[in-house]
Amino acid sequence: MLSRTADCLYWMSRYNERAENTARMLDVAYQTSLMPHPNSSMEENWRKILNVSLLESLFESKYSEYTRENVLEFMISDPDNPSSIVTCLNAARVNARIIRGKIPSEVWETQNLTYLNVQKFLPNTPDDDPSAFFEWVKYRCHLFHGVVIGTMLVNESFKFLEMGTYLERADNTARILKAKYQVHQAGQQQTMGSTGMSQSQSSTSNLNPKNSNEIFDFYHWVSLLRSVSAFEIYRQTYADQITPERIVDLLVFNPLLPRSLTKCINSILSLLGDLKAHQSRDIEHLVSKLKSELDYSDVDDVFSEGLDNFIQRFLEKINHIADEFSNSYLIPLSVS
Repeated sequence: MLSRTADCLYWMSRYNERAENTARMLDVAYQTSLMPHPNSSMEENWRKILNVSLLESLFESKYSEYTRENVLEFMISDPDNPSSIVTCLNAARVNARIIRGKIPSEVWETQNLTYLNVQKFLPNTPDDDPSAFFEWVKYRCHLFHGVVIGTMLVNESFKFLEMGTYLERADNTARILKAKYQVHQAGQQQTMGSTGMSQSQSSTSNLNPKNSNEIFDFYHWVSLLRSVSAFEIYRQTYADQITPERIVDLLVFNPLLPRSLTKCINSILSLLGDLKAHQSRDIEHLVSKLKSELDYSDVDDVFSEGLDNFIQRFLEKINHIADEFSNSYLIPLSVS
């Protein structure tokens, strides 16, 4: 397969996955913002969304305040933001158009129609409820994946699409988990500061909603699970109260959860085996090492190291793997 074709398939899939994950993250952030809490805390929540996507500098060059309206506009439709939903859907369509003759007509029509209709579903004003738009984006991205599975041969083209999906999904799940945990930690520190409690007196594992802070904690973790479509799965798996330890166990180590880090890494390694070439050995080695780290770690190891440090190491490794994959199989990043 030509590198240009593989590159377009890969990035078409990545941009669709990125648009969906951005919609998920913003929808949960918006729903959380409707809960009563201090303005300073809300501003920090919106800031974390941009920080975890490394977009703070770009945002601050265009906006003066981290308000809900500004962040939503920036992340939904700002043409200067390479990760905004509209920008991602446009980029996915551009890649699909380049290889239009290489993909089933249903895949092209689904992708093209999504972009052509996006303007109809955008919120009309910054004050409008964006939830319907986010649901539409998630639905269209799900439809794209369903059409791909239902119409494409399971050949190299399909494998490059899947590779883009799982690399993007692993990155986004890790970033969402990191952002939500940082917000939770900031809330815990504010609470301890205002009450004079020590860290040993405040347990992050007891989230039984007995007071206002615990109620906020409870809905905070529920929002995290909903952002990766894992709330019902959590209840099926644990049938008990929601704790950070169990959330990490589910989102990092559960190999059956479609968006868990372990599931993504296992799928990436399997796909590399199907795309085996003389240049794939080094990439397989990188992925195998990361898989081994996950296989031989557990929740206690993660919290002993610090969840922030663990996720940051994972992000560095998964992005290095993505770069090496691009340089080996696709158009090298230096010339794309």
